Amino acid sequence: MDVQRLDDAAHMRALAHPTRLRLLGLLRTGGPQTAAMLGDQVDEAPGTISYHCKRLADAGFIEPAPELGTDRRERWWRAVAQHTSWNLADGFDDPDRMLAGTALDRTVAQAYADEYTAFLDHVPALGREWVAASNSGDRTLRLTVDELRALGAELAGVLDRWEAVSAGHEPGDGSERVTAVVQSYRSARA
Repeated sequence: MDVQRLDDAAHMRALAHPTRLRLLGLLRTGGPQTAAMLGDQVDEAPGTISYHCKRLADAGFIEPAPELGTDRRERWWRAVAQHTSWNLADGFDDPDRMLAGTALDRTVAQAYADEYTAFLDHVPALGREWVAASNSGDRTLRLTVDELRALGAELAGVLDRWEAVSAGHEPGDGSERVTAVVQSYRSARA
């Protein structure tokens, strides 16, 4: 699996910007693109997108793809990894990293909420089969720390197996982009 480990607070802050997080996602799902192509998808000017791409590149999330350009004015970008991981617990010994990590997690949580809201907004256009196959749910469990850790590992394994299935699909074969969000954490409420 192509995973980039994120340990630097400055890099976390760079990715915590909603537009940059979205651009990285678009480069991961859509492959290399130019600032103009990305700007069309996020409704931002190419100059603004170029700025955000430079920040992402400075933090090591994306890199130029000059071999794809047809002229010197056209700057292509690609993601350097398919996934990024970090662990909030690593910030307990570093207050700056804790602040940066929680800011990044807030941005990611909002992106997940926005993605699900977009799904709900488009339900009528998606068709009965796709809507019926979708799922959303929760469970309130009482677990020990070790059990929570095991649950997380098991859920990650399930996603890993389905990611392998996903890799075998290509546009036009009946597959569509599917978002799978898994969260398990200790509730802040009693």
